[in-house]
Amino acid sequence: MSLIGDSLDAAVQKAFTRPAPKNAGPQMRYLVKQLGGTKPFAQMLRVSQRTVERYVKDQIKKPRPDLAARLEREVKKRWQPQIRAKAKAKAASTGGIVIDTRARMGYTAPIGSTDQDRIRHLTVALPPIYAARLFEAQEAGASDARLQKIAAEALKEVYFQDGGRRAGSLEEVRFTDIEHLEFDL
Repeated sequence: MSLIGDSLDAAVQKAFTRPAPKNAGPQMRYLVKQLGGTKPFAQMLRVSQRTVERYVKDQIKKPRPDLAARLEREVKKRWQPQIRAKAKAKAASTGGIVIDTRARMGYTAPIGSTDQDRIRHLTVALPPIYAARLFEAQEAGASDARLQKIAAEALKEVYFQDGGRRAGSLEEVRFTDIEHLEFDL
């Protein structure tokens, strides 16, 4: 997965009202119910249908580490879809999204300005339009580079240009070498 995509997912998961199942049996039962049978689910996990049935009946309780990771990822991807949609809609329409990052940032500007890249730690509230763009691009399957470009545009407008009150001649903001990235709705 991608760093920015995973961070967006983690932010949305904070809105969940109930915890997702933690053990293999409940996770398997939930996913079998979501996918409408053991066969499509077994194909998705790349295990046999009989193995899935054993987990559902609690005959097997402890999955291999790689299977446990895939199970957890699939459960979180499908858990509470209505809550997930409401959180995204709220962030995209009224709430916006907060980005907390430590990364190398610089910008392209007219000659004579201090545009050298440097590590910055920023916590900035982004307007709803950028939250909407990030979620739409993520749902469309955009690459991490595309999501990073949208985040750079948002930081350019909100942090560097302060909504148009300064640095109006900035051309581009570079947002690279991300050490830490976290979103909050």
